[in-house]
Parts: sequence; C-alpha cells; structure tokens
Amino acid sequence: MLFGGFLGNALLAGSGIAIACGLIGWFVVLRQQVFAGDALSHVAFTGALAAAAAGLDLRLGLFLATILVALLLAIVGGSRRLSSVAAGADDVTIGVIFAWVLGLGVFFLDLFNTGGGGADGTIAARTLFGSIFGLSAGQAQLAALLAVGSVLALAAIGRPLLFASIDAPLAAAGGVPVRALGLAFLVLLGVVAAEATQAVGALLLLGLLAAPAGAAHRLTANPYRGMALAVAIALASMWAGIALGYWIPVLPPGSAVIMVAVLCYALTIVI
Repeated sequence: MLFGGFLGNALLAGSGIAIACGLIGWFVVLRQQVFAGDALSHVAFTGALAAAAAGLDLRLGLFLATILVALLLAIVGGSRRLSSVAAGADDVTIGVIFAWVLGLGVFFLDLFNTGGGGADGTIAARTLFGSIFGLSAGQAQLAALLAVGSVLALAAIGRPLLFASIDAPLAAAGGVPVRALGLAFLVLLGVVAAEATQAVGALLLLGLLAAPAGAAHRLTANPYRGMALAVAIALASMWAGIALGYWIPVLPPGSAVIMVAVLCYALTIVI
C-alpha cells in the first residue's frame, strides 16, 4: 500500500515537497523573507483560479503566477538598499502586491463561478487547502522531480547565497552577485510554493516553509546542521500528517501536516 495507490502517490509527492520546503524554508527564515513566502503561497491561489477561468491546466496557472510575482518582487527589491539582509522588497511593497494579487483572486473566483464552472467551490477549496490524497501517479512523479530540481538548483547557489544572506554588503564587495542570487532564490521559492500548494494548500503553505525552518534556527546556529534539521522536521511533519489524515478521515492531511510542524516548533520553544 505504501508503494502504490493514492497513499503511495501522497508519500512520493509529499516527501519531495517536504525536502524542498525544509531546505528553502531555512533560507527564507535566514533572509527574513517569510512574508514574501506567504505572499507567493497566496499568489498560487490566484494563478490556479485564473487558469480555471481560462479553461487551462491549474498547474500552469500555479507556476506561471508564482514565478512572475517572484520576479516582480525581486525586481522591485533590486531598487532597495543593499544593506537589507534579504536584498529584496520590503514589507510595505510585498503587502501592496499581496493585496492586489488577492483582489485578482477574488475576481477570477467570481468570474469562474459566473461561468458555471466552479459553483461547488471545489477548485478554490483544493487550491486553498490542498489535496495530496487526490494526486495521480503522474502528478506525484512530477512533484518529486520538481522538488529534486529545486534542491539541486539551491545546492548550486547555496554557498554564495549563504554568504549574501548573512552579510550582503561584504558579499557584494567580494564579487558575489547578490542581486542575481536574490532573484534566483525568489524564483526557486515561487516554484516550490506552486508545487507545495497541491499538497498543503495556499493557506497552509507558510507553515511548512516557516515552522520546520524556524525550529531548526532555534536549535542550532550551524547552517549545515540547521538545513538538515529543517529537512528532517519537514519530512517528519509530512509523513505524520499523511498518516493522521489516512487514519482519521475527517482530518484534512494538509492541516495535519501543518499541525505537526507547528507542534515541533512549539517544542523547540519549550526546549
């Protein structure tokens, strides 16, 4: 059962997504870009509804919207002062873009419902809360491949990105392309956010990005141990959430995943 059927698909996709979210989430917390991660997770909601209203594949809207808005945030952030640890858009700019994108989401939802395609709210509910048990074998394999690609891409820029995240002015003085790294990182974050939305939903994605990474940051200052801890906590949360969602049918698996992740973070506070 673990290697086939809906549960096997959920474990395959969920494991890849958890690894990518744990690793990139560690950098999100380090770079103080949690609000940007939250914004991109909700952009996925707008992108999916726009694709549904246009009669296109939801994943096309998910990825296109998150990547384009990630590029917008990076470009806007390029005009900000380099001394910012994130070297990206500030909270006010992100908030304005956030509100605008959510307004578009409401518009597309109304347009989709008016057209008779979404009266039951299924599309909106799946985008907001995820549907990891509803992934097909092909979707699960694609999610795993995208997660592997994201991890490899992050590993390729990991060392200079770490330097730029800790001390951007010094990194720039040393020849590190700080702004280009910031742009590449936000694009990767957009890809991961779009893919993870299918598992835990746009509303809950921030928990999978921030809670395991935040717990890892509280437990160790060593970057490599921190990344490993963030991945381990994210994986454990995903597996436990899937198990709870399977054993307790009334409990949505996405909510269970975030519940476990938040409990792990709360445990680090106690420790």
